[in-house]
Amino acid sequence: MKLSRSEFITLRGLRYHIRQWGDDGAPKLFLMHGWMDVSASFQFMVDCLKRDWHVIAPDWRGFGLTDRSGADNYWFPDYLGDLDAILNHYAPEQQINLLGHSMGGNIVTLYAGVRPERIRRLINLEGFGMGASDPQKAPRRYARWLDELQQTPTMRSYASPEEVARRLQKTNPRLPDERAAFLAGHWSRQNAEGRWEILGDPIHKNDGPLQYQLEEVLACWRRIEAPMLWVEAEDTDAWHWLGNKEEAHAEIHRRLACVPRLRSEMMPDAGHMLHHDQPRRLAELVEDFLI
Repeated sequence: MKLSRSEFITLRGLRYHIRQWGDDGAPKLFLMHGWMDVSASFQFMVDCLKRDWHVIAPDWRGFGLTDRSGADNYWFPDYLGDLDAILNHYAPEQQINLLGHSMGGNIVTLYAGVRPERIRRLINLEGFGMGASDPQKAPRRYARWLDELQQTPTMRSYASPEEVARRLQKTNPRLPDERAAFLAGHWSRQNAEGRWEILGDPIHKNDGPLQYQLEEVLACWRRIEAPMLWVEAEDTDAWHWLGNKEEAHAEIHRRLACVPRLRSEMMPDAGHMLHHDQPRRLAELVEDFLI
């Protein structure tokens, strides 16, 4: 297992945790995790990289060891602002290699259309976005958000790291015991009561008042200049956000058609957490695409 190191920097008023592997002088590769995940989630893929890379992977605001926002909601544009600040800190005025998984894939792909000149190569692991918004649902969504503001969301706690590991394996039955134990140690920490709590702000569980603006997102995707590698898992269940499987696949490919320079790959024997299920095969795809 390759050793990582932690650095804490102040970005946009928050203390940000940045995990890094490799020598500072090696080519840079930025890895952006998904919702309710942490930077250490990429450890298994990083272990399988054959070339020397300076891998830089932050914990997003409100996840892992990065500060929580302190607000009553997380606004998606803030992730773009954080990513821009991270890239300006570690790779000012450089074109960079950028990978994102799930929510992180949404963020990096949107960013690549907003700042196309900053991206050398782009890799999206199942970050296809949410369902298109319906203006008629806005009143109900605003009302639900107002109701959420009157409640205090909580996260379930666990009796031990082993119980956290079993929770991870329930979500992903492919996850071996050794990997589950490693992830549990980074995904949770012991609280004052001796219980283990997930390193994620419970506010993330709230929907928020704003709907997903699909056409705005696709307008950004059309401006991407860098080659993009799209990797989908053969046994993913992430498509359920867009309806039934057949409809979802058709919609995902309609969206991907907006990306000018696209290469698509299917990952066999893997679910949505494909960087956990097939880290060696994913590392091979990533390095082949970057080099």
